[in-house]
Parts: sequence; C-alpha cells; structure tokens
Amino acid sequence: MFYDACFLVMYILKRSRPKNYDAALFDLFDFFESNATDIAHDIMLLENQIPWQVVDAIMNKCTSEPLERKKKFIARWLDGCLQDRTFEALPHVDWDEDYEVPHLLGLLRYYMVGKSSSKLNVSDSDIENMESMATSAGAVELAEMGIFLTANETTKLPDMSLDRKWIIFNELSMAPLSLNDARASYLVNMAALELCTTPNFLGQAVRRVDSAVCSYLLLLCMLMHREEDVHELRTKGVLKGGVGLSNKKALDFFTSLQSLRRGRCYARVMVQIENYRRKKRPWVKVYARCYRYRTTIAWATSALVGFISIIVTLKRAL
Repeated sequence: MFYDACFLVMYILKRSRPKNYDAALFDLFDFFESNATDIAHDIMLLENQIPWQVVDAIMNKCTSEPLERKKKFIARWLDGCLQDRTFEALPHVDWDEDYEVPHLLGLLRYYMVGKSSSKLNVSDSDIENMESMATSAGAVELAEMGIFLTANETTKLPDMSLDRKWIIFNELSMAPLSLNDARASYLVNMAALELCTTPNFLGQAVRRVDSAVCSYLLLLCMLMHREEDVHELRTKGVLKGGVGLSNKKALDFFTSLQSLRRGRCYARVMVQIENYRRKKRPWVKVYARCYRYRTTIAWATSALVGFISIIVTLKRAL
C-alpha cells in the first residue's frame, strides 16, 4: 500500500506540475507520459483505491504546497472528465475541509458531482408510481412526444430535469458527454462507489448527489433503445464528439447498465415524463403522428407552395 501510494503521489505531482516545471528532475516523467491512458484507468478502479490518509501523508512530505497541488490535479481532471474540450482557464476548485476524503475515486467523484445537500421533491407516492411506470421512452420516442433533448450549461450530473418549452412542448436537459473507453470506466466505477456507500437511493435522508452518477447513467440507458436513439442524442448535443465509441458500442455499453439502482434524480425525471404524457395525451398522439411523417408533410407542403407559386405566376402572365 505504501509503494502504491508513493506512485500515486508522484502521478498527482506530475499532473499538477507548474508550466515552468523541469521534466529532467522527474525520474518517472517519461513513464507517466507513455502510459498516461493505462494509469488514468487503473487509478480510477474501485478495487484499486488506497486510503486517502496514506496518500495525503506522503504528499505532505513530498511538496511544500500539498493543497495547491491537489486542487490543481482536480482542476486538470475536471477539465476533461466528461467532454473532449479544454477551458480557457482551469475550473476553480474550492477545497472543502469538511469533506472526509475516502480515496482518490471518492475525491474526484465529489468534485465532479458537486456538493449540494438539497433533497429532490419526489414524494413517496411518486416513487411507488415510478415502479409501475413504463420506461420505454427512447430519445426518438421523446421527440415524438414533443420533449426536446438538450445539453445543460452547468455540465453537472445531478442537473437533469424536464422543463416547459414554449406553451405545449417540454425540454429534457442533462449534462453532455463525450463517451470513450476512459470516461465509460470513470462513470462505471463512480456508479459502483455510489452503490457501495448508499444502500437505499430513495431513502428520506438521501441527498440527490448521493446517486447522481447512477441516475445519470440510468437516464441515458433509458433514452437508448436503438442506434437511432444514439444518433438522436448526438444530434441534440447530449452525446458529443465524433471520436470515441461508435453508436453500436455506445448502445451496448448503456444497455449493459439497465440493472442500475434508481436514484432520486432519475425518479424525478421519470415522474415528470409520465405526468407530461398523461396530461397531454391527446396532443401527444397528434404530434407523434405529425412527427413520424414530418418528411412527407414537409415535401407535400413544399410541393403545394411550388404549385401555388406557378399558378400565381401564370395568372400574372395572362
């Protein structure tokens, strides 16, 4: 454990190095550079976690500014943990002295999810009704119901909700994701951590962040029934980037997560979708039919407008 902790500390120090850092002074620099992907994967595995007290004690002996190095490491990780992008400046990290860090995986999950302590307004009756709700609501089906998918601006996993858009439409917003093998591994291990640390996601004392990763993954799983659904999510910007898992591999990955436990964030969204479906059932049926034949309708409308234009032109000519 001591040697593994030393290796992890060296990795954290390397990742948090200042711009004028002299790489020649770092014996493991070349090794870290050439094996960056494998190391990033291995240190996030739940079964590989080392008690943070050991890591913290070693770090305090290796640098004169341990807090700044930890904050810089977290900021660099947050910079690309969900998307293929970099910020103009690294995200600001407020170190929470009250948080008892269990290990590196718990630390990174804590800052990725956020630290909101609020509970979601999901009643016991809603939770009971959710158990009997139909979960067949793929991305294409939601579009047919008049529910638009969109990527939220906060990029926080717990921020998923169904909100009114215009008068009769609704909008389902959630954090965008550029899915690749590394991020898939990050999310799965963080979900496993939630399952291990919170026995009952729907308990009265459970906060929304306690099951945020599981809720996020399960909602994406619910949205993906076919490759057409994956394409719809990419079109709407919820799944970003052309580099990463293909539509087929993304579908297979999320299909494998169907047995995840339902959390409060997921429960609220499902209740909102069902309420929308029930209250606007007549409108949903009409809109769904129009949506399915939208190409034909658009072609017919275009042809009709063209025909009318020709008739008007001929009348003027005569």
